[in-house]
Amino acid sequence: MSADRERIEELRQEISRHDRLYYVDARPEISDLEYDRLMAELISMETAHPELLTPDSPSQRVGDEPVSELRQVAHQVPMLSIDNTYSEEEVRQYAERVGKLVETPLRWAVELKIDGVAVSLVYEEGRLVRALTRGNGRVGDDITHNIRTIRELPLLLQSPAPNSLELRGEVYMTNDDLTRLNERQESQGESTYANTRNVTAGTIRLLDSRVAAQRRLRLFCHGYGHVEGAPWKTHIGFLDDLRRMGLQVTPHVQAFDNIELALDYCQQVIELVPELDFEVDGIVIKVDQLALRANLGSTSKSPRWLIAYKFEKYEATTRLNAIRVQVGKTGTVTPVAELEPVELAGTTVSRASLHNAEEIERKDIRVGDVVVVEKAGKIIPHIVRVEKHKRQGVLGKFAFPTSCPECDAELVKDDGGVYIRCVNPECSAQLKERLRYFASRNAMDIEGLGDKLVEQLVENGLVRGYGDLYRLTVEQLSDLERMGIASANNLVGAIGSSKDRGLDRLLNALSIRHVGISVARLIAQHFGIMENLQAASFDEIADIDEVGPTIAASVHEFLHSTYGLATVSALNEAGVVMSTPRANESSDRGALFEGQVFVVTGTLEKLSRDEIHQLIRQNGGRPVSSVSSKTDYLVAGAKAGSKLAKAEELGVRVLSEGDFQRLVNP
Repeated sequence: MSADRERIEELRQEISRHDRLYYVDARPEISDLEYDRLMAELISMETAHPELLTPDSPSQRVGDEPVSELRQVAHQVPMLSIDNTYSEEEVRQYAERVGKLVETPLRWAVELKIDGVAVSLVYEEGRLVRALTRGNGRVGDDITHNIRTIRELPLLLQSPAPNSLELRGEVYMTNDDLTRLNERQESQGESTYANTRNVTAGTIRLLDSRVAAQRRLRLFCHGYGHVEGAPWKTHIGFLDDLRRMGLQVTPHVQAFDNIELALDYCQQVIELVPELDFEVDGIVIKVDQLALRANLGSTSKSPRWLIAYKFEKYEATTRLNAIRVQVGKTGTVTPVAELEPVELAGTTVSRASLHNAEEIERKDIRVGDVVVVEKAGKIIPHIVRVEKHKRQGVLGKFAFPTSCPECDAELVKDDGGVYIRCVNPECSAQLKERLRYFASRNAMDIEGLGDKLVEQLVENGLVRGYGDLYRLTVEQLSDLERMGIASANNLVGAIGSSKDRGLDRLLNALSIRHVGISVARLIAQHFGIMENLQAASFDEIADIDEVGPTIAASVHEFLHSTYGLATVSALNEAGVVMSTPRANESSDRGALFEGQVFVVTGTLEKLSRDEIHQLIRQNGGRPVSSVSSKTDYLVAGAKAGSKLAKAEELGVRVLSEGDFQRLVNP
C-alpha cells in the first residue's frame, strides 16, 4: 500500500507539472500520448484504491455526472462593484479625492480589466474547495464543478500558502478558442456564439462539467476577499506570491508613484490591447499599498481604493478583401486589412490593423474570410477573430513579403521578437514616416509640415534626412504643389523655431526604437547635453531609473551607428539645440524652478497641460497631480475648482496661465 500511495502522489505531481508546462508556460515536455498514459495509470490506481482518492487529484477535474442544481452560497467577504469612468480627468479627480483621505503618498497599480465573468475561489489548507459566481455581491452560485475544469488553475497550491484564502478573479475565453468552438458548433448543426463573454457566462453555469471542459475556459486572479494572516504589503507583492503558488494573474501589471505616471502607462497598455487574444474593456487603477486600502474602506457599493478607466467597445462582422503591408518609422513592416466597408461606432471602417505576421498566422486570417472587427476607445480598428465556420471554399494563406515593398531591401525579423523590419535606414517609406513624426506636436512641433508636403519633399529629393529640413528655402518650397510664397515663408519660420525644442523633444523626435516622450525626458535630464549622451556607455544609460537594458541598447546602438552619427552631425550643423534648458543655465544661477512642486488645473487656453508640465520639468521643477502643503505653485486655468480652493486654504501661490508664461519667459 505504501508503494501505491507514493506512486499515486508521484503521478499527481507529475501530471500537475505537465498541465502547467502545457497550459501556462506553453512549453510541453511530453506528447499528448505520453500524457494520456500518465493519466490512465493514475485513474487505474485510484480506482483500485478508492480510499486514496482526493478532490485535488488531476483525475477529478471533470465529474462523471452533472450536478442536479447550482447551490447558492454566501461570500466570505462581499464582492462589491467597481466605480468607473471614461475620462482621464475624472481619474485625476478620483486620485485627488482619495489622496485627501490618507496622509501617506499613494502608489498606484495599473492592470487590465478583463472582459469576462467575476468569480470567487476559496482555498483551504492550499486545496480548492469552492468557486462562486459574483451573484448579487453577497450570495453567488456554486460553480466549483466547472471551475475545476480549467487546466491552468491549480487544485492544490504550491506551499507555503495561507490556511484560508479567498481569491477574486475573472473567468474568460480566448478568441482563438471561441473560433474553434464555433467551428465545432457549426459542424454539429448547432448555433454559434457571438462573443467570448456570453459563452463564458453560460458555460460556468452549466450543470454538466463535461461540456464545460470541452469549451476551454481560463482564469486570471487579481485580488482577494477573506484571508487568514495576509502576508502581503502591496498589490504587486500579492500578485508575485500568487504566481509562486502556481496561479495565473492578470498580465502587464505595474505600479507607479503618482497618477500621471499611471495614466501614461495606461496609454501604453491600451496600445497592447489589439494584440491580446482575450477581450479587455478597460484598465483598473488600484491603490498599491494594502494597508491604505483598509484605511480607505468602501462605500455601500464600491471600494474606495480602486477605479475602472473604461473604453467603449464596438464590434461588426465584414469580409476581408485584401492584405497589404506598410513600412513604419522604425522600419516595422505592418500588415493592414482592407475590409468591405462596415459601420462601426458611427464611422465607416474599411481598414484594420493586423499587427504582425505571427498574428495573421495565429488567427489564421485569409483573404476572403468573414472577420469580426472591433474598435475600442481610441484604439485603431483591429480584427478580433475569423468566423471560420463561415469560410467558403479553400482560401490560400497570406505570404508575408521577404523584401521591403518600398526599397526592395531584405526584411529581417527581430531577434526573439515578432516584428519584421526593413533595416535600410535610407528607405523612403521609413523616411516619410520619420519626418511626419519629427514634425508632430510631441516631437519638434513644426506647424505646416503635413503628410502631403512630406510626400513631396521626399519624392522631389529635397529632404533625405532631418538636417535637410533646416536647409529648405522659400524658393524651393514655393515651387511645390499648393505652396505659395506666404505658406513657404510660414513653414521656413516654423522649421527655424523648432531648433530650440531641447534635447528631450529631439530624442523623442528621432524615432529611436523604444524611446518615447517619457524615456526621452529621463535621458535628457540625466545627461543634459548630446555630447554627454554620445560619450556614455551602455551601462551608464541602462542605470537610469525606468530605462533599463533594452532601451539603453537601442539608444547606444543608434548614436554609434553610421546613420545615427550622420543624423546628429547634420542637426548640429543646422543649429538644432541639443541640450536641456537646465544645461544652458549658468552654473551660478541654477534652474528656474529647481526643487519646486507645481500643480496644473482648470481649462487652459494657450498651452496644453502636457506642454506646461514639459516647461516645468525643463526648468527643474516637478509637476504633481494634487495640492498639498508641499506644493509651491498652482497654475490655474478657468473652472479650477477644488484644487484652487485647497491652494488658497494652504497659502499656495496661484498663477494664471499668463503669469506662468511670463515667469518662464520674462
